[in-house]
Amino acid sequence: MAREITGFSNPLVKRVRSLREKKFRKAEGLFLAEGLRILTEAREEGVLPEMLFHAGSNHPLAAELIAAMEAAGGDVIETTPDILSKISGKDNAQAVVGVYRDRLTPLAKLDRSKADIWIVAQSLRDPGNLGTILRTGDAVGAGGLILIDDCVDPFSVESVRASMGALFTQSITLARWGEFMHWLREGPGELIGTSLKATHDYQEPRYQSPSFLLVGNEAQGLPESYEAECDLLVKMPMLGKADSLNAAVACAVMAYELLNQKRTQGQAGK
Repeated sequence: MAREITGFSNPLVKRVRSLREKKFRKAEGLFLAEGLRILTEAREEGVLPEMLFHAGSNHPLAAELIAAMEAAGGDVIETTPDILSKISGKDNAQAVVGVYRDRLTPLAKLDRSKADIWIVAQSLRDPGNLGTILRTGDAVGAGGLILIDDCVDPFSVESVRASMGALFTQSITLARWGEFMHWLREGPGELIGTSLKATHDYQEPRYQSPSFLLVGNEAQGLPESYEAECDLLVKMPMLGKADSLNAAVACAVMAYELLNQKRTQGQAGK
């Protein structure tokens, strides 16, 4: 049964609001997601929140979410738009806010054979870029996103919002560089990096499967020592004055080149 909370000082409101901060997310293993689109994407992937807050929305998708939560015995809380705003930190809060268990997959449990494309991001700092890269991974059928070294928190409100639900379709793994390289070299997989120093055009090589596409930090790119461990380094043509693309844009260009090659190879094999 649903319950109702209307007081700003309610302990549960304070607890859920605290999940906007990384230290509390890490301590509880929980994160926030807001909006009907994102929560519906999660439900379609078979993932329901631990708690669902709503402000009496009569939207059919909200009704389906509430019904699914009640059928699963989940915690449904009806509250006010003001309290939803306090929880989400937005003046114009969405109709629903969900509290989810974090979705990290340990490196050792990744099944590299389940996808031809994987995305690896090193020291990514911008939550918008991280969310966009997750959406790109979803679009090209990637197996997941492996975050190397000190990346932005994938479960921050900003990252979750930018992912537009792709957070629930892609596995997410955290690893240090040495740990990742040890795991990678234990099985099949071609590590592909982009670099201004590369001599190969990005459309020149015939990429192998599975392909691990390595994206560097927005400001510094990849460290030289990391580039040296790549199986391939490629570059995209830059015909204007800019010397590089946004990290998420470069990732999308490369990911679609990988996808296009694998589709072409698949058609040729028929």
